[in-house]
Amino acid sequence: MSAGRIVAVIAGVVVGLMAMGLLIAGAFLTIGYAVTTEDDGYFDTSPKRFGSPTAAITTEEADLTPEPDTPAWVWDFVDLTVRFSVAESDGDVFLGIGPGPDVDAYLGATAHDQVQEIRPGEPVRYRSIPGGVAVEPPGEQGFWVAETSGAGAQELVWDVTEGRWVVVLMNSDGSPGVVADVAIGAKSGVVLPVGIAMLGFGLLLFVIAVVIIVLAAVVGRGDEPLPARAPRIASAEPVWVEASIDEPLSQWLWLVKWFLAIPHFFVLVFLWIAFAFVTFIAWWAILFTARYPEGLFKFNVGVIRWTWRVTCYAGPGGLGTDRYPPFTLDDVPDYPARFDVVYPERLSRGLIFVKSWLLAIPHYLIVALFVGGTYAWAGDRYWTGPAAAGGLIGVLVFIAAVILLFTRRYPQSLFDLIIGLNRWVLRVEAYVLLLTDQYPPFRLDQGGSEPKPAPDSTIV
Repeated sequence: MSAGRIVAVIAGVVVGLMAMGLLIAGAFLTIGYAVTTEDDGYFDTSPKRFGSPTAAITTEEADLTPEPDTPAWVWDFVDLTVRFSVAESDGDVFLGIGPGPDVDAYLGATAHDQVQEIRPGEPVRYRSIPGGVAVEPPGEQGFWVAETSGAGAQELVWDVTEGRWVVVLMNSDGSPGVVADVAIGAKSGVVLPVGIAMLGFGLLLFVIAVVIIVLAAVVGRGDEPLPARAPRIASAEPVWVEASIDEPLSQWLWLVKWFLAIPHFFVLVFLWIAFAFVTFIAWWAILFTARYPEGLFKFNVGVIRWTWRVTCYAGPGGLGTDRYPPFTLDDVPDYPARFDVVYPERLSRGLIFVKSWLLAIPHYLIVALFVGGTYAWAGDRYWTGPAAAGGLIGVLVFIAAVILLFTRRYPQSLFDLIIGLNRWVLRVEAYVLLLTDQYPPFRLDQGGSEPKPAPDSTIV
């Protein structure tokens, strides 16, 4: 695949990630609005006990002053309303909202508590502000923009406007010792429309991302040959894995290969995200046509091939070469690590529902032993270096690296075992990722080359 196509795929992935973000946010807003709001449209919290031995409890000043260049229609668009509900109190209480400077002037010389933190299941935390002057009843002040007072249940509803505001809870007569259970609610006329708009725009971006990825992977590739009915080297299996020790090997280069391969890791992160998008598309294609689209198949095989080369260079693939991996999805015949899958003319529609999670369970148990519990699935192991590779493969690669460091040689038998274990993993990976319907054998085929089929066997 050319550099232009790779860039196009990465661009499609970026657009896809933006689409997923919008879809998740839109779903959160719309579903949250439908599930958590009351019949009147408010998002309400559970009542919280507020109490202070002082004359008042206040919030920190909320600065809602817009920037000078903020359009005047913003507040009308947001259409935010808050509601404070006093569920229970120990007396006649007052709840009001006023401008910050006026509240400071009113309570400045009076001891009061300012709310600092509210956490579910924990008492409210306050910051105590000292003072010694008695305060006049709050209801006699004329600066409140919204207020309520009385005994029993109270409700204060305020249409939020720009300014600097403070919420104040007091006894109606201004005496010290304030206790009340208060619930807070909010609603905005913009939540549901914004949520629906994000869903729609996210869906549009997702379609665009799919189109970009598919075009980059398919269009213009009709003249590029796909793998033949049999791999380049005859094999009994549709998944073909090859690797060899590319001598001479440096004693110490393996210590820094993970660092040198960072550009590959960066590109592979996006390619594997694209791989997930392409596999999603291919799943539906197999369901309706029983075929894996050839261009998509070639792209996904190329991603695994690229990953296998990087793995052999700087990861659990064996560290068997010091040649820097090429930045391409295509096969490089003279590179010491190669991967291919025979293109299937038809695939089972039914198997796509069970092969990745049910039929592959026995192999998952074995692969987990090979790659360790550090990885969620086989593909993830290729994004890390040997120091992070757990399991049997990681241990064997580390042993091989230490032997190389002190003896300047790589034991061929150990390398053959490492490649055999990786071959098992890659066969399982190709199966569960829908690239083949042939069930992976429970067989450890060691060595850098694929085993030749028996003379009387037929390659399918």
